[in-house]
Amino acid sequence: MTVSPSDDRGAEPREQASTGDPDRTGDHGEAVIRCEGVAAGFDDRELFRDVSFEVRRGEVFVILGGSGCGKSTLLKLMIGLVPPRAGRVSILGTDVWSAEGPARLALLRRIGVMWQQGALFGSQTLLENVEMPLAEHTSLRPDARAAVARVKLGLVGLSEAAARLPSEVSGGMLKRAGVARALALDPPILFLDEPSAGLDPITSAGLDAMIKDLARTLGTTFVVVTHELASILAIGDRCIMLDREAKGMIAQGDPRRLRDESTHPTVRAFFRREAA
Repeated sequence: MTVSPSDDRGAEPREQASTGDPDRTGDHGEAVIRCEGVAAGFDDRELFRDVSFEVRRGEVFVILGGSGCGKSTLLKLMIGLVPPRAGRVSILGTDVWSAEGPARLALLRRIGVMWQQGALFGSQTLLENVEMPLAEHTSLRPDARAAVARVKLGLVGLSEAAARLPSEVSGGMLKRAGVARALALDPPILFLDEPSAGLDPITSAGLDAMIKDLARTLGTTFVVVTHELASILAIGDRCIMLDREAKGMIAQGDPRRLRDESTHPTVRAFFRREAA
């Protein structure tokens, strides 16, 4: 869904690129997330308004834009941590902000989140960190929880690091462990907040490859917040671009098409590393 922008500065209409190569986008299924006319801000500061888009089953969907445009706030709004000033968000057919009690808990169990720094508990091993959601939300015995956690660590390439503490592994391994914990309950949707932040290019590329592999092999839908251009082009099936000055969404579509064909000055500047 695309809504015309209401930028007070008279910005150009937001752009919508085609999906591009059908082999890459994979003809993804129905929408599993819908944001309709969403607005957010804090006190008297408006971050964005009138943001509408859909995320389709099995795709890697990227929320991008420059610093301060509201990317991470939009993610928090989508998962129910920040209330919208206007609009509606639904995940798997359930309204995120009207769901209460058991319905809300059931919805939250169907999503996983990896925060920028991994947010692991430092006093626990990687295996124990991944076990935590299983201990909280299932009736599995300790040995069964450990077995499931080992499988999740194996999916992200950390089988040999299960007994290590977070302080004993690299930044890239912390991010992978955060993904493993987010996968613990087999959620169909994963939200990743700045997964490549602070990583060197080689480690970042490895993390990108892991995300694409998980999306392909597990059929998991990923929503990824990032401003890392290399990662956007490597993993994104589709994207939206937020802009701080426009206070909203200025483009959506296949990121490679936006890079190659956009005529919007801010979109061109972002994808081509040019001065706006």
